[in-house]
Amino acid sequence: MGRGRVQLRRIENKISRQVTFSKRRTGLLKKAHEISVLCDAELALIVFSNKGKLFEYSSNSSMERILERYEQQSYADQRQLHPTDSESHANWSLESPKLMSNIEALQRSLRHFLGEELDPLSLKDLQLLEQQIDNSLKHIRARKNKLMHESISELQKKEKALQDQNNMLAKKLKENEKKVTEQPQCEHQNLAQSSPSSIQPSPPAAVTTMQFPLTIGGSYHAIEGTNKEVETQPQPRTNTVIPSWMLFHVNR
Repeated sequence: MGRGRVQLRRIENKISRQVTFSKRRTGLLKKAHEISVLCDAELALIVFSNKGKLFEYSSNSSMERILERYEQQSYADQRQLHPTDSESHANWSLESPKLMSNIEALQRSLRHFLGEELDPLSLKDLQLLEQQIDNSLKHIRARKNKLMHESISELQKKEKALQDQNNMLAKKLKENEKKVTEQPQCEHQNLAQSSPSSIQPSPPAAVTTMQFPLTIGGSYHAIEGTNKEVETQPQPRTNTVIPSWMLFHVNR
């Protein structure tokens, strides 16, 4: 896996910055020497560190000679780019009539295109002017038709998008209406299934009548109203203790 690209920005760490400067300076001097040897070029390299220390390299010729040559060449280039006042004045005096004639020709052509000052023109000039106007109209109409087609195409795309959206909304509306219509039917069916009327009533139980013949100290017979079965259950005993006042009358 290769090393990532180094982001070019100032190194904040002072030690790392100094180490990087030393390494890059050595590499730069080495590259300068190589290009001067391989390409037979006069080369001068000047580097100042952040502390103001000077580092320089020059090819076989001396640094002063290269700098002098640089000053002469740069001065000549500046003269070509920025001539003196006298030279510029002479050039402007020559160029001014040409510029004025060009301006007059353009203004005259503009008036001709507007349909003005056509009397001095010959038949050939008028035909040429008409041809130029026709060509201009063709370009204008072609550009107008292109813009109209683009506008129509854009409107058709918008129409299609709106139609698709409308169809989707209509589909959702139908689904919602279907759900709304099906929901009461389901609720009605659920209510019909869970209502008590749907449960078949069980036959009423037979009513039995019980007759309890009273007997003192005996038993009673339970007789069912159906007269199919008679059950005899023991009668609970009653308290037969005679009060004392009754015993007194008996003894007398």
